[in-house]
Parts: sequence; structure tokens; C-alpha cells
Amino acid sequence: MRWHDEPLLTVDHLSMRFGGLVAVNDLSFTVGRGDITALIGPNGAGKTTVFNCITGFYKPTSGRMALAHGGKMPAESVDALTRTDLRRTHGASPELFLLERTPDHAIASEARVARTFQNIRLFPGMTVLENLIVAQHKTLMAASDYSLGGLLGFAKYRAAEKKAIDLARAWLEVVGLIDRADDPAGDLPYGAQRRLEIARAMCTNPVLLCLDEPAAGLNHRESAELTRLLRGIRAQTGVSILLIEHDMSVVMDISDHVVVIEYGVKIADGTAEGVKNDPKVIAAYLGVDDSEVRTNTGSMAP
Repeated sequence: MRWHDEPLLTVDHLSMRFGGLVAVNDLSFTVGRGDITALIGPNGAGKTTVFNCITGFYKPTSGRMALAHGGKMPAESVDALTRTDLRRTHGASPELFLLERTPDHAIASEARVARTFQNIRLFPGMTVLENLIVAQHKTLMAASDYSLGGLLGFAKYRAAEKKAIDLARAWLEVVGLIDRADDPAGDLPYGAQRRLEIARAMCTNPVLLCLDEPAAGLNHRESAELTRLLRGIRAQTGVSILLIEHDMSVVMDISDHVVVIEYGVKIADGTAEGVKNDPKVIAAYLGVDDSEVRTNTGSMAP
């Protein structure tokens, strides 16, 4: 189990409070390197709050979120980081990031954590291709010397622009949208917009891809296509995927590892099969006390 033996992300005693409301309470889990990990739970469980902490939209009230790029994350290195000067914003090396101390913009650009949203956030007036080029703005801005080189058409900028277009077109091939490259993104069908948003996130070259309900609003065929797409992206790039999803057929079909939370507290953590049969998980979804649920029920089966 890679989430035990080779974690990419370690979330340790994470808590997030909004005044007197405790949205996430002492939550710990890991995301294995190259795993597809599902974070599930009933509505209002705190899943999106966890995502917002990992991706820098919120700074947690307490806890640690350590992301290691290369190789394993030695326990002694992580322990040492907890004793470092809190004024530091990054980890002890370029390979290790403490996300709670990392500026929000650097979580995407340096720690290489990308995300999509439950409500699609494309640029509808831009073309499909332009949406993917925009995702590479940091590289393009650096190559343009922050506008001057782009305005004057410096060779360095032209080379970077060609590379950005080539990468964008490659991802459009992967998600099956190359024929719509010059169409406005807002003209795409809903399922295609979902795929485009994933392709845009992948254009940032993430090590961790966070997907907030990627199957929301999709029909059964589109959900099956999404499952195949995510498996293909993981196989092709090695990216680790952390997803929030309510479609249990998608979760059970695609996940290497499932973490279940209720009212901001973890109630189960393990394989999809093990979690599916956990009485606490069944009780949480059925809205009954877990003492009323038989351990052999199949209510969570897709």
C-alpha cells in the first residue's frame, strides 16, 4: 500500500475552524505516490475545506501538510521540519514543502499542486486551446521577461510559446478535444468542459492533482469515460490524484485508497473494498447510528 510505504502528501492533525465552527477536526491521512485517493463523506463533512487547505485557499488553524516531490519522505526529516523557525515558508529542501507555510501562489507554481472545482471555472470566451495556454502563463511570462520580450518577439519567447502550444495540443489529444481547439470553451458540452478543466490543470505539470467532484453532472457513459481518462493520465504521467466524489460507482472503480470523513473527523481509511463494508461508513451515508448497521450489509455497493 503506497499510502503507507511511499506517501507523496502527509496530512497530519489538520484542523480548520471558522469562529466557533469546527469544519475539520484533527484529520490525518496520506496520499500515496502514484495513487488515486478518494476523499468521501456526506454533504457538509468538510471535504472541500480539506481541499482548500491543501491548495492554499485556506490556511489551517493547526496541523501540518507535507508534500515530498522526489523519493520517500523520511520520518526524521518531517519531524525536524516541525521544529524549524515558523517564519520559514518552505520546507528544508526544494523537494519538501510544508503547504501550511507555503504562500498560496507557490503551492501551484512551486509545490506543483493543481486543482479543479466542483463548479467549472473555464474562461468561456477564450478558445479551448487558449484555456490551456493560459495555464502556462508563469513559464511564458518568464520567457517574455515579463512582457517586453513577448511584445518584441524575442526568440526565447517564441520558443516558449511554441512549446506551450505543443503541450496544450498534446493534452487536447489526450482528452479528445483536439478537433474543438479553436472553438470557444463556453460552447463545449458539459462533459467536455469537465475534461478540458482537467487538461488545463495537467498543463501546469502537477505532482498532485486535486479534483473536486469531477463526475458531478455526468451521465453513466461520461462517468465511465472520466474513469478511463484519469487512469490513463495516472499511467502516462505518474501524477498522484486526490479526488472528492459523491458517485460511489466512480469511487469504488477507480480508487486505490479511500478516506472517509464525517463532520470533519475521519471515520474510515483503507481500500475501496474495506471502506465499502465499514459499518461506520454505511451509517454515515444512511444517516443512522452505526450500532444499527450490520457489518455484512452491502448498502455501499455501487
